[in-house]
Amino acid sequence: MRDEGAQVWINWGFAVPALALMGLVNLIPIGQAFYFADGFAALPVDARLIESLKNTAVFTGLTVSLELVLGLAMAMVLLKPFPGRGWVRAAVLIPWALPTAIMAMAWQWIFNAEYGVMGDLFFRVGLVSSPQIAWLAKPGPAMAACVLADVWKTTPFMALLLMSGLATIPDDLYEAAEIDGAGSVRQFFVITLPMLKPTIALAVIFRAIQSFGVFDLVWVLTGGGPGGKTQMIALYVYDTVYRYLDLGYGCALTIVMAGCLLVMSGFVLLVTGREEA
Repeated sequence: MRDEGAQVWINWGFAVPALALMGLVNLIPIGQAFYFADGFAALPVDARLIESLKNTAVFTGLTVSLELVLGLAMAMVLLKPFPGRGWVRAAVLIPWALPTAIMAMAWQWIFNAEYGVMGDLFFRVGLVSSPQIAWLAKPGPAMAACVLADVWKTTPFMALLLMSGLATIPDDLYEAAEIDGAGSVRQFFVITLPMLKPTIALAVIFRAIQSFGVFDLVWVLTGGGPGGKTQMIALYVYDTVYRYLDLGYGCALTIVMAGCLLVMSGFVLLVTGREEA
């Protein structure tokens, strides 16, 4: 008992400095945001806030959904043994390792209206009559460009998380299901998905938080245009504080953003918890 009690105090001795540092890094900015926040009465009637929240919700929903599907498929493929698997695993992580701002500049060139690769590709396969397409000057294509760039970059991160969850599923379950006559599709829905739910919930929360707070990708690729149709909540906070120099309202917007993230994370945990129960 004494040894166990001593070990508990040793564990706390290692944990307290890290917890204190995390508390300072997180609690001080949060406290400052609440202290300087002002203009809450204007939030319900702020049309630009509502528009930016809609854009952020659309962007988050599309990117996380596509990355979950593609990441799960990629993880299942990379988990199977094949020649050169180590090199392939390393290669698929390259998009995720690239700096977001530099990657966004590359996508900006790809979607350039005059000499972009995407317009030329569509023209060569006969989908359009001219290779000069103003992708980033129209609301729909501009949002699609942001979604495509984010999916390309962060799908490997989703695959990495899901692959760690897939590796914990015992092979005995699949062998028993195969003996019972269950095919690959049935094994996926009966064994893989149920066993992978905790990992999926964690991955979705991570990616939803990152997507909801996206800034650099959209800032470089579209700048929030055209006409604010790709302006996310993080860009609106930036414009409010640094362009319009309204620190109080910017802090209020930050609190709204944090509240949305808490609600979204709680919803994901609630849904996955009910399914497990």
